[in-house]
Amino acid sequence: MDNSQGSGGVKGGIGGLFGGGAPEYSNTELAGVPLTGMSPLSPYLNVDPRYLIQDTDEFILPTGAEKTRGRFELAFFTIGGSCMTGAALGAVNGLRLSLKETRDMGWSKPRNVQILNMVTRQGASWANSLGSVALLYSVFGVAIEKARGAEDDINTMAAGTLTGMLFKSASGLKGVARGGLAGLALSGAYALYNNWDHLTGSSSSSRLY
Repeated sequence: MDNSQGSGGVKGGIGGLFGGGAPEYSNTELAGVPLTGMSPLSPYLNVDPRYLIQDTDEFILPTGAEKTRGRFELAFFTIGGSCMTGAALGAVNGLRLSLKETRDMGWSKPRNVQILNMVTRQGASWANSLGSVALLYSVFGVAIEKARGAEDDINTMAAGTLTGMLFKSASGLKGVARGGLAGLALSGAYALYNNWDHLTGSSSSSRLY
């Protein structure tokens, strides 16, 4: 009994030399503290572990800046990605067509040259088409965003519809209508995909309440 009191007095005296006694925390309070990448906290540290929990983003944005990139910033990625995707799809389609057309020929230099020409031609054509669509979509999206002063799914669907209409403008009224409907359908599907988590979360919360 005396030994415990003596040791407690020694600890209290040592703690007093370093700024007073440290607060004690139970295992329950320390259980929710994330220790990933950290050494275990000592119970003698004069720091409340609850202040170490980060509930907010660990970065500072400039004044007036947004957390997500705007349409103008994404336009370059959209156009470049569409060109590369079109080139890859066109190359695969060109290889398929060239192998089908030259199946009666033996493996020789003329056949290899013909296959290479078809692959190159189809790749360039598809890259040009998808790149043009991405360019029109980005231009319409940025223009509509600047005109409305807002960024939402309405801009996405409007830009997709106008892109389809302009891309098929040389095919007559029926082609324009089909292009507009195709653009509206694709942009609507894209908007639905982006908001799927929100829609499912709202529907589940409505069921609970």
